[in-house]
This record gives sequence, C-alpha cells and structure tokens, in this order.
Amino acid sequence: MTTTIRTSRTDEPASALLGTLAEQGASGALSTESGIVYLASGHVVHVESAVSPALGDLLTHSGALAPDGWWAAIDQAGRRCGVGRQLVDSGHLAAGALELCHLGALFDAAYFVLAHDGPALRFRPGVAHWLGAVRSVPVDAVLRESRRRRELLHRIWPEPCVDLAPLARVPDTAPSDLPARRSRTLAQVDGVRTAAQIAMALACRTFHTLVELRRLAAAGMVVPVATAPAPAPASAEPGPAPRPVAPDEPDTALLRRLLHALEAL
Repeated sequence: MTTTIRTSRTDEPASALLGTLAEQGASGALSTESGIVYLASGHVVHVESAVSPALGDLLTHSGALAPDGWWAAIDQAGRRCGVGRQLVDSGHLAAGALELCHLGALFDAAYFVLAHDGPALRFRPGVAHWLGAVRSVPVDAVLRESRRRRELLHRIWPEPCVDLAPLARVPDTAPSDLPARRSRTLAQVDGVRTAAQIAMALACRTFHTLVELRRLAAAGMVVPVATAPAPAPASAEPGPAPRPVAPDEPDTALLRRLLHALEAL
C-alpha cells in the first residue's frame, strides 16, 4: 500500500496517524513539532526529541561506550544506516546493552513527541534513521507507555507548563529532608532553566527529572516563570550530541521487563 507524503500540518493527531501507519505496515519518518518517530514495517524503530537525551549520550556518559567508538561507528556506517550493527560487530558494545539503552532512549523521546498529541506535520515514506535496526517496538506499546507516563505526571501535578517553562524556586520552602535526587534537582532550578536543561545539567533522563520537578511543584517549591517555545524537530542526520546524559538506574528494571516482553512477542 502506498503512503501519501504529508507536507503540511493536518488536523489528525500524531497518535492516530501512527496507528494508521502501523496498520499499513509503513516505513518512514513521522515528524511532529517536538520530534520524529521512525517506522519500519509498521513498527517504531527509533524516536528523537529535542528535549530528551540522544542514544549516543546515554551510551558514552554511562561508560558503556567510549566516545571515540561512537563517532567511529557513525563515520563508518552512518551513511548506510547501520551504526547500531557496526557498534556490535566491531566489539565496542554488546547487543543486549545496546538494545537496553536504545529502548530507554526510544520511550523517553516518545513521551515528549506524543505528550500533547498535537497534529502531525508530515510523513516521509522510506526515510530511515542512521542508527539502523536495533529493536522494533509495536506502535500500540509506544502509545500505551507514553499515555502511562502522561497519566503519572498528571497525578503528581496536573499543570503541564512545568514541562517546558523556565522554573524558579519559591523562597524558604525547601525542607532539609528532601530525597537526594529531588534535592539535586531543586538545586538546579534558577529561574532560567527548563526541565530539559535541568536534566542535561544533572546528566539524567528528562522524564525522570520531570517526575521530581512536578513533585516539587506539587509541594509549592518551584513555579513556572514563563512559557517556553516548543522545541524544534530533531534532525534526521548524524550530528554531535547536544549534552552529556547518563541513564537512571531505577529505569533499568522496567526496560529489562519491556525487552523480555518484546522478545516473547
């Protein structure tokens, strides 16, 4: 079945179009205002967002892969969309470690791409990401996990402006017994940084930083000071990683369960 290239904004939500593309078994890149979803045979194979860490950052800053190994793989296999396979075949990274980190980056970026489920900008059939095949995920699983994360954040604090706006501390509100991660997050709130910038400074995933920031907002310790513009769609071409980011340990168990579930499917 032939898929029409979409070159302008439509009224169709990105999630609905993803469902249609999954039914068609489409391959290509679906762009939204906050990122790009890459599909192969109707499955999600990669997601990029300007407000979530890139896979290269997760790998290199966790110590799983040396930066030289990452850039060498891009140089050698980026043009033929085989960076992931090159990392494994060259011995720089075990296949399981790559898949686990890739799933973490995929679901983290997918939340932000689908957070507000705005209209899709366009779909480009046949466009593949330079990373290549690592682990494909059913569209339904991506939508379900994005919805779960959205509902979790809403239960903590229902104001989504915390996600994108610069945040400021409320004076004299921080207790001395805050959990360590929440205290570190609060220390980065300066009236200028957004959640994504705070996550970059802390070298952790943006979603986990958002959990702490919404808890701080619910406790009356931080407030948004302005509305930040929507991030530009992520580039489809290889490029330097924007910020150092390391994976969060509490997420590893979830990702392993997702990996095992996908293998069972």
